[in-house]
Amino acid sequence: MEKIVKTEAEWRAQLDDNQYKVARGHGTEQAGSGKYAYNKDPGTYTCICCGQPVFNSEAKFESGTGWPSFFEPINPEAIETTTDRSFFMTRVEVHCSRCDGHLGHVFEDGPHPTGLRYCMNSASLDMTSEEVVE
Repeated sequence: MEKIVKTEAEWRAQLDDNQYKVARGHGTEQAGSGKYAYNKDPGTYTCICCGQPVFNSEAKFESGTGWPSFFEPINPEAIETTTDRSFFMTRVEVHCSRCDGHLGHVFEDGPHPTGLRYCMNSASLDMTSEEVVE
């Protein structure tokens, strides 16, 4: 898969201010404020920057955190992780493998079958009603 690379000006022209702050600036939206936090509609969640499918609604669960949470990505190759040491803590950041857009963080306190909680930002996601299976 070829990486999508754009200038900061191109990203700013494509995304609204909040999407840019979160997806390109590694920000975090306020808990409970995102449009997908409590969404239960079936479909596929895609990266807001490049449209790559990253999570299916079938993997979404209510974590009680106020952010959309998933127990696995649509495909392990759809995401990449890095160590995030901001805010005086160490976390695992999740970003899109195609464009490096910041999606959120992953924690080891999720449900079966993976035990993982991919805690994502609605501002980094879009959604289609089509289920994508990879």
